[in-house]
Amino acid sequence: MAEPLIVEVVSPEAVLYTGEADMVITRTLGGGEVAFQAGHAAFLGALVENHTRVFQTDGTIQDIAIHRGFVEVSGNPTKVSILSDTAELAQDIDVARAKEALERHQHMLRDQTMDATMIEVATAGRDRAQARLKATGTTFTA
Repeated sequence: MAEPLIVEVVSPEAVLYTGEADMVITRTLGGGEVAFQAGHAAFLGALVENHTRVFQTDGTIQDIAIHRGFVEVSGNPTKVSILSDTAELAQDIDVARAKEALERHQHMLRDQTMDATMIEVATAGRDRAQARLKATGTTFTA
């Protein structure tokens, strides 16, 4: 059996998750989804809003909504550190609130009178809501 990864998900407020895992899948800026397993080469990447999956050694999956940040892979044993601006465990996400936020931001993006700053804010809000919903396994379109 392969050696497990050591995984940490940290935000400015707290250490959100620590544990052992067989694999971590997350999404990097400009690089798409990337998977890490024991023995992975050293890596440093910027993260976008995404649904990160931690495949724990007991066979369960910890779903996490990551709202930007960085991922670093290092060491022996292999350690995956996710340093996020904000992160949320799937079980802590308010699905109704995420749906409402997605609808609100999609509506804002349909408004053709918005300036570039408002579009950026609405796009970021939409992406956060989508990451939250994906992490909870909720299919929803606004």
